[in-house]
Formats: sequence, structure tokens, C-alpha cells
Amino acid sequence: MKRTTKHNARRGSANGDPSVLVPKVTPKRFFGLGLPGVDLEKLSGKLVVVEGADGSGRSTQIARLVQWLEASGHHTLQVGLKRSSLVSEELETAQQGNILSRTTLSLFYATDFADQLENNILPALRAGSIVIADRYIYTLMVRDLVRGMDEDWLRNLYGIALVPDAVFYLEVRPEILVQRVFAKQQALDYWESGMDLGLSRDMFDSFLQYQSRMRDTFRRLQRRYGFDIIDAERSMDEVNAELRQRIENVLAGDLSRQPTAG
Repeated sequence: MKRTTKHNARRGSANGDPSVLVPKVTPKRFFGLGLPGVDLEKLSGKLVVVEGADGSGRSTQIARLVQWLEASGHHTLQVGLKRSSLVSEELETAQQGNILSRTTLSLFYATDFADQLENNILPALRAGSIVIADRYIYTLMVRDLVRGMDEDWLRNLYGIALVPDAVFYLEVRPEILVQRVFAKQQALDYWESGMDLGLSRDMFDSFLQYQSRMRDTFRRLQRRYGFDIIDAERSMDEVNAELRQRIENVLAGDLSRQPTAG
């Protein structure tokens, strides 16, 4: 069996299935200085990020993508916000008490991200796995920017992050989001409604204002970082079909839509 090199990608698997695409190795880079001691040339896997608000269908699409990729013979690893074994529980507790300043909360999330990057994401990429991130530094930056944090400070803070091979922002209008959230949870979340910003005493109105600001800021970051905006108001099947096609292109080594370091 031929080994996959930086110059070759091929279809096929041990059982002769021609639909399986062996990922082509493509160059990796950090947004900034990155983590010390990381040999980027040894990161043979792929990092795929799915962004989007609660109610955008993000979790459903990730579950379907993982099922599809693993059925095709790929090993996957899922990561996401507040999943670090180091600080996730403490972060959850601090958020429930609403006791942290905006800067401290931002640093808490950055610690959660850095721990997962070093101990989960990078080892999986070295092993050739496909890492699926349920949100990434884009959500963290957008949340902080909406709350008035300095963009240059945030760019420096997340300069340790690896530029993903693909980023998909599932975009849904706030008025559609709120209907989906109510249908699923029958309640709105304090933080996802931006209640800490004092936009409105009414949580419903605050949710619409906050999610509008989030959507506008995501669009602004898209112009800088070049990630894909996906119309997630379509059916789950239509969205999934588009995601699968774009991921197949990424696995084939297509760099034409790769996000930038800004």
C-alpha cells in the first residue's frame, strides 16, 4: 500500500471502496507565534471548524459529519468550548455565578482553548486524524468583540491557535434562531441572550439584539479571515450535503477556500 505524501491524495480503502478519500497533507500555520516546539510539518491531519449560534443546527451537522467520516474510514476527534479537563468545570461554575469580569472570562476561555489545543487537537493532527471543532477562536473573539474587547489584544491572545483547514459558519437570522431555541428548550440562555450587556430588560428582545450583533461581527471577521458562510436556514439535508462536498474538497487538498491567518 502506498503511503500518502504531501503531493498525492488517492481514493480507496482496504476493502476497495472507491468512495473513501485519503486526505492529502497540506501546509499548516498558526495565526501568530503559535505554541513553542510544534513541528507543523508533522501535522498530517485536518482541522475542520463548525461555527454557529445555538439553534443553527451546529450540533446536528457535526454529529452527521462525524458519522459520515467514520463510516468512510477516517478517525475523528471532536473538541469544543468548555471541554478542557483542566478548567471546564471551573468555567461553568464561574459563568453560573456571573462573577467574572469580561477580561477574566475571556482569559478563562483562552485557557480552556489552549489546554485542548496542546493536549487534544495537536496530538490528533499528528496522528493523521480529522479534528472536528464545535466552535473555535472565532466564536470566542466575536463574543468578546461584541462586549467591547480590543481586537488587537484578542488577536495576540489567540495567536497560539492553528489556522483550520476549513471553517463553516452556519448563519441563521436571529428571528429564526429564537423560534428554534424556544422549540427545543422552551427557554432562552442568559449568556446567549447577551443579558450581561444590558441591551434590554426583556430577554427575548435582548436575544434578538445580541444575536444580530454576533451575526454582524461574524460577517466582519469573515472578510478578514476568509471562512465560509453557510445558509443554515435550509433543510438539514441540504446543509449537510454542502458541508460534505466542501470537506471532500479539503480532504483532496484544495486550498482555494482555506481560511487565512488574517
